[in-house]
Order: sequence, then C-alpha cells, then structure tokens
Amino acid sequence: MNAVNSQDNHSAVSQMPLLRVAIAGATGYAGEELIRVLLQHPSIQLTYLAASAKWDKPVPLARVFPRFAGRLDVPLESLNPQRLAASCDLAFLALPHGASMDVVPALLNAGRRVIDLGGDFRLKDAATYAQWYGTPHTQSELLPQAVYGLPELSREAIARALLIANPGCYATAVILALAPALQSGLVMQEWICVDAKSGLTGAGRKAELSLAFGEMNENLWAYKVNRHPHMPEIEQALQPYAAAGKSLGLNFVPHVVPLNRGLLSTIMLHLIKPATWESVAALYGDFYRAAPFVRIRPKEEWPRVRDVQGTNYCDIAFSVDEQKQTLVVVSAIDNLGKGAAGQAVQNMNVMCGYPETAGLLA
Repeated sequence: MNAVNSQDNHSAVSQMPLLRVAIAGATGYAGEELIRVLLQHPSIQLTYLAASAKWDKPVPLARVFPRFAGRLDVPLESLNPQRLAASCDLAFLALPHGASMDVVPALLNAGRRVIDLGGDFRLKDAATYAQWYGTPHTQSELLPQAVYGLPELSREAIARALLIANPGCYATAVILALAPALQSGLVMQEWICVDAKSGLTGAGRKAELSLAFGEMNENLWAYKVNRHPHMPEIEQALQPYAAAGKSLGLNFVPHVVPLNRGLLSTIMLHLIKPATWESVAALYGDFYRAAPFVRIRPKEEWPRVRDVQGTNYCDIAFSVDEQKQTLVVVSAIDNLGKGAAGQAVQNMNVMCGYPETAGLLA
C-alpha cells in the first residue's frame, strides 16, 4: 500500500476551481456526516442543503445541528428538485430508499453529477429491485448507466460516471473482505457464511420503538436473516470475481448492536486450495496495493469498530486453519464513513479528478 502525502494532496486540490455541491437529505445521519466531511474538503463549496421533510421556510443549519454554528451559513430548506439542480455541479442524495428515483432525472437532465447514497440504483435489474425493496423501480432506463461506487474495485468506471450508486454499509464491508479470496479461487464460493453487526445509525434517524434506548441498551438481535436488501447487491458486485457458471452460496445474518456507529463483519469460508496466513496476507496486500483506505492488519491483530470510527478506512484481518481447511475474514468499517458518507466523498474525488483521500484524512 502506497503512503499518502497529505501535504502534496492538499496543494494539488487547492489549485482546482471550487466545485458547487448540494446535499438532499441533509438532516439524516448520513447527511450530517456528509456536511462534516465536506467542510474539511479544500476544493468544494456547499451551496444547497435540503431535507425530505417540509419546511415552511429556510431554517439556519445551526438550529438543527448546533455543531456547525459559525462554520456554515447555508440554510436548510424543503427539497425542490429544480432548485437542487440549479444550485450545484454535483449532488449527494442521502434520501430514504425509493425517494432518489424522483430526483435523479432532473439532475441528470441538467448535466449534474449525482451520488446516490440510497439503494435505488445499486441493482442492475429492475425486477430484482422490486423483489428486495418491495416497490417498483420507476426509472429503470437509468439503471444501465449507474456505476456501483466501490472505488477499490471500479475506480476507472467511477471516473467516467455521471450517476454513482453508493454501496450499502454491509455490502462494502463484505465485498472488500471477499473479493480477493474469490478472484484467486481460494475458497468454495457455494458456501459463504457472513455474520455482520452494525451500529444503530445504520437504521437511519427515525422514531421507532425497536431503536429506543430502553430497547437497545444491553441488547442484541439478528434481523432480516437471508433477506436483507444488501444481499443481492453483494452477489451482483462479487459475481465478476467468482468462477464462471457458479452461483454464490451467500448466507447473511445481520445484527443490530448498541453502538452509535461502526460495523464488524465476520466471514467464514472453506478453503479449496492450500493456504497459510502469509500467503493470504500476500494475496490481499497485492489486491489492495493501490487502495489508500484498505488496511490489512498484522497477524492476530483483529479489527475493532473503535479503530475505524470517524474514518473512511476498512480494516481487514484473517485466520487460516490449514487442518480444518477454513479461512475466516474479519472486516471493520464505520457505517457512516466508509459505509456511507465517507465513501460518497471518496467517489466524488475519483469522479472529479481530486486526490482520492482529499477531505478524508483530517
């Protein structure tokens, strides 16, 4: 992995013209995190902040998020797609699933670049979207041009894209952990077992009994076992790395845990080729040699969510049992960072020709 010279990056970015950036869905957890990260970016100007809720009139940002008092004077206002398109060069959509479909056409018709943090454009097949999200896709003609925005795997396509589908948090952690092993033919792809745990913010900022403090504190449960909408997203993204003609036997068990932010994924795999810890470390190190936000942990040093909270890093570690012929891969990300807002800014950097780490290392 190449070292990052942040001083050189800052100098290069500061010489570029400011990019006008808008956020729709600015009052959600991902929207708030986008504001925080973008305020660190040396080459953007936030020009429009909108929420899906209806505001009678524009509201000072500091009234909703006092943490930004004195740092940004752009008001929050109700979402208007035409005003959104007129205000920016690039728009982030941090809206509930299903809402981006109503906004994206106006942005693309105005020649704007779009990064959608929701699930509306992640799946290439409209029928699959309807099956997993429970609603028809109303803009299926746009699905072919949407690029799945995982920079470690699709950097060149992202650089050419006008519409980016920002990956889901679980999907990011699982795909990054699995791609090298699948591409190498090292593991049995017909049996993949994923145990994943995410913090509460992954559910969004909403009033729901199951997310109340009294329900969540000192508690833990599985949900949407083998029916989470990130499953087809994972399978679609990993299929190019799998053996041709064979499906992925993905078993996926997500859990919600009493954390504000952070996600840990543990993946159990069966080896079909001889391997040692050293050979797997070399495989992953080579695969991610040009990926500034993927960190391969030393032997027996397991990732913790605390290590990645507030960052855009994905930390990966693994264990090889040669006798049992098993490989266990553990990945950790911040579900609001690499799993949402941080990755969205990383995608913006690649799209716009900025250094990939711009605004993300402060």
